[in-house]
Amino acid sequence: MDGAVAAGIPLVGLVDSGGARIQDGVGALAGYTRLFRRTVAASGVVPQLSVVLGACAGGAVYAPALTDWVVMEAGGGSMFLTGPGVVRAVCREEVTGRDLGGAAVHARVSGVVSLVRAGEVETLRSVRQLLSYLPPNWREPPPVAAVDAAATPDGGDGPVDEDPALDTLLPASADAPYDMTGILSRVLDAGSLFPMHDGWAPNVITAFARLGGRPVGVVANQPAHLAGVLDADASVKAARFVRFCDAFGLPILTFTDVPGFLPGTAQEAGGVIRHGAKLLYAYAEATVPKLGVIVRKAFGGAYCVMSSKELGGDVNYAWPSAAVAVMGARGAVGVLKGGAGKGGPAAPWGDPDVAAEAEYAAAYENPLAAVRSGEVDAVIPARATRGGVRADLARLASKGRVGHVRGGLPKKHGCIPL
Repeated sequence: MDGAVAAGIPLVGLVDSGGARIQDGVGALAGYTRLFRRTVAASGVVPQLSVVLGACAGGAVYAPALTDWVVMEAGGGSMFLTGPGVVRAVCREEVTGRDLGGAAVHARVSGVVSLVRAGEVETLRSVRQLLSYLPPNWREPPPVAAVDAAATPDGGDGPVDEDPALDTLLPASADAPYDMTGILSRVLDAGSLFPMHDGWAPNVITAFARLGGRPVGVVANQPAHLAGVLDADASVKAARFVRFCDAFGLPILTFTDVPGFLPGTAQEAGGVIRHGAKLLYAYAEATVPKLGVIVRKAFGGAYCVMSSKELGGDVNYAWPSAAVAVMGARGAVGVLKGGAGKGGPAAPWGDPDVAAEAEYAAAYENPLAAVRSGEVDAVIPARATRGGVRADLARLASKGRVGHVRGGLPKKHGCIPL
């Protein structure tokens, strides 16, 4: 670990550990703690990846949990603080090791695991692919790949600045779900999208990719899941990803189609305010190039969070289909008119007032007011997105390389496991 930091190269840990050796007593615990302290010191200095190939139990789980990314082999990998025997004795629960801490649990429920692959060969291959997007350390720029015809969305001759297919990807209804990856695959270099944490909080996409050969971090709402709404888990997932990209100099490309934060007592009690603030903080603190595209909805506080201009967005575009407002037409009319329709003032969500909603939509559910106020730089046709963002990315390539001495080592900042 010390050698990796001194040489400025990524650190990859292959994990298969049953935990502390009981006979070693506090010495084993001290040994773990020395590893933990080094992991924290190296955070934000060099990329740190953990590959869980077997059991990972007890204190051993914190070694990978402190690293930037955890990759788990689906068949044999597992992580848990206390094993099935302890759970049985203390909690009177019967559970297997896989059900307690297998890949499905940590990739879909807990969010501890970033990637799951079947078999050791495929697992290690994915680690190589992940490393291909990352610089060896925080001081060096991410590696730029050559772009050939096969890397462009249509397989044509050289980089494509306009892609007419993008004009047809949104459904006719503004409320209809669709898969955001279809848009991303047309804007980004073909085959370069590499999702992280795709099984956890799938209502937001976090992925590495390339645009014109340059590595970028992508954050995008996913309307195919929960209409792309932000909730507590999605906020934490995106915040940690943004902070990692900022620490290692990867530009952040944000695609917005968000109706707001998920409402309800469960979210409020679960700290959606606290977790949403993490995403606000991450975007505001990030000094790498931040490019944003509003595809469809951008409502309320969720608009603010998604790399808005006032959070430091360098370039913010909107498609003609974009609706930038405090809230959607029906909710706004219900509030402004005190419950228009049969519901009356005591029931603001009564029958819709179609005429009032149409009037509100015409006035507010478009990007023009945001352009006039400077919150959006330009409305661009969807087909021009790849070319416009690619040119901005090249122009801003040298932005954001400022470091400080933190924890005894120079870095921008560490990557706390939010």
